[in-house]
Amino acid sequence: MAREQIGVLKALDAAKTQWYHFTAILVAGMGFFTDAYDLFCISLVTKLLGRIYYTVPGSLKPGTLPPNVANAVNGVAFCGTLAGQLFFGWLGDKLGRKRVYGITLILMVVCALASGLSFGHSAKGVMATLCFFRFWLGFGIGGDYPLSATIMSEYANKKTRGAFIAAVFAMQGFGNLTGGIVALIVSSAFDHAYKGPAYNINPAASLPPQADYVWRIILMFGAIPAALTYYWRMKMPETARYTALVAKDAKLAAQDISAESEQVRTDIENPAQETSKNSFGLFSNQFMKRHGRHLVGTTVCWFLLDIAFYSQNLFQKDIFSAIGWIPAAPTMSALKEAFTVARAQTLIVLCGLIPGYWFTVAFIDYLGRRTIQIVGFFFMTVFMFALAIPYHHWTLSENRIGFVVMYSLTFFFANFGPNATTFIIPAEIFPARLRSTCHGISAAAGKAGAIVGAFGFLYAAQSTNRAKTDAGYPTGIGMRNSLIALGCINFFGMLFTFLVPESKGKSLEELTGEIDEEENGQTVELPVSSSTSRTFPV
Repeated sequence: MAREQIGVLKALDAAKTQWYHFTAILVAGMGFFTDAYDLFCISLVTKLLGRIYYTVPGSLKPGTLPPNVANAVNGVAFCGTLAGQLFFGWLGDKLGRKRVYGITLILMVVCALASGLSFGHSAKGVMATLCFFRFWLGFGIGGDYPLSATIMSEYANKKTRGAFIAAVFAMQGFGNLTGGIVALIVSSAFDHAYKGPAYNINPAASLPPQADYVWRIILMFGAIPAALTYYWRMKMPETARYTALVAKDAKLAAQDISAESEQVRTDIENPAQETSKNSFGLFSNQFMKRHGRHLVGTTVCWFLLDIAFYSQNLFQKDIFSAIGWIPAAPTMSALKEAFTVARAQTLIVLCGLIPGYWFTVAFIDYLGRRTIQIVGFFFMTVFMFALAIPYHHWTLSENRIGFVVMYSLTFFFANFGPNATTFIIPAEIFPARLRSTCHGISAAAGKAGAIVGAFGFLYAAQSTNRAKTDAGYPTGIGMRNSLIALGCINFFGMLFTFLVPESKGKSLEELTGEIDEEENGQTVELPVSSSTSRTFPV
């Protein structure tokens, strides 16, 4: 590797935390804020969609989405996300991170708005249109995963890199929280304006026509934060690591660093163009020898984690019903039910999701990525089994608060654990020219797990008693056995974590083997000026 490339990389690793780091966190993090909002807000409105479009006149219970429709509405965005992670991950390595970053945001804004404007003359028409736009919404969201993680890892210094990437990912918690708050505000406002009786009192009056606006407003709101960050995304320069290592333009990389940094200046003239010795391709023998085990570790861990994580989010409203937080549907109006579901999810986000994210930010550069992931999987396993084995105990009215505490703890250790680290590790341990692609592959494996959770557990969590299953669903293995299965999945995630290396305190190039720090037996060191600026002439 040319000396000027080494100088650029060392400057990035040694740079002090500055304003441009926080700007990058905010710009990339707002994308993840929107991702979380858009992916999870659908679980807040599925019951309302069932009432609006599938209520049968004269029925003793309000309508619910048929199983095939519920599968499509809940899972189609995950299918789009999986495709987007693979496509934009690959494209980010071919064209550069910045050039692709704006495309994903435009997709997210347009499709979030279009989801709320889904049209049709029948229930099938509305659901088909909604699923179409949510697929492409997911496609844009998918691109945000590898690009945001890669950009943040390549901007950061090695001392605080883990915290910076974790902070980007932690914005998901605020996206979830905002989803709940928006649903609370909108449903409450409409409920006060168009008060309706419970379904078992007056089925027709319990669903005012204006309720159709509620789910549309909630879905469309996700376009706002994405649109607000578009200008700043376009102003971000290409990452210096991509420019130096992939585009082979160390001079431009140095200029980008100087433009962003107040403490680092560069002086590079006529840099030599060298071809990296590490030019092996994806899935080549050399790649598999160096990184094959790592890719297996990142993909399998993310796959197993997302089975457990997304299945919990998608059927948590049913858990709340089982323990009494959400009353039986016929005892509420449509808008009251939407409000109650949103309140329950908001409480879980406040108690379990957000604290876990920021514990990871605080401790990841001290404890290490692999340690946090192993401990997180371990406690998720413990708490899942603690919920499942005495499940009947937790359903008793006097033990309901204890159930919620235990359930919140599983979310806490998911986020102070593998939900954060599976996002961070793939952005650090693969070569720059393959980093976005490998992160996209790992993330796509995660979304495959999310699809298993989204589709499989809609059926698996159904009661073994035919009389207690949701309309249109066959009998399942029940909530208790579903939680046991999730506990086993978490245990295997802990085991596969041992396939990934610890990246704490190491430079990206040290982890990937891209930098040969010795030339002619001499370690290359950068001259340091006596001023506050760091100069690295080459």
